[in-house]
Amino acid sequence: MNTLPLDKNYRPSEDEEFMNPRQLAYFKKKLEDWRDSLLQNSTEALNHLSEDKNVDIDLNDRASSETDRAIELRTHDRARKLLAKINNALQKIEDGSYGYCEVTGEPISLKRLEARPIATLSIEAQEQHERKERVYRDDQPID
Repeated sequence: MNTLPLDKNYRPSEDEEFMNPRQLAYFKKKLEDWRDSLLQNSTEALNHLSEDKNVDIDLNDRASSETDRAIELRTHDRARKLLAKINNALQKIEDGSYGYCEVTGEPISLKRLEARPIATLSIEAQEQHERKERVYRDDQPID
């Protein structure tokens, strides 16, 4: 994909051709910046986790420390999953499928992509997916 230089004040508009090179460059930069930020934060968190090897004598301090560690690990796992979605979106930019709903093939609104650049479903398809998921979940027996 050819990347165009971007004006830092540029925002995609409904008045333009959908996913033109300028829009693709905009979303690519947005995704790359997000990925870089996540990677930096993850590196800092992992460094903190590896440094935090003190043995707390007080049981309350130890419990608090273990809780903090579990939260950091969970946050790191979420970041890892988000990075995979960002890389998937970047791949879609490269192969020309970015911005189109995986269910309907229709364009995902620019407002949705601006708010959630890793979106793979249009709002309508996402709502339908969530309704089906809720019905499926409600049909499950309670143990």
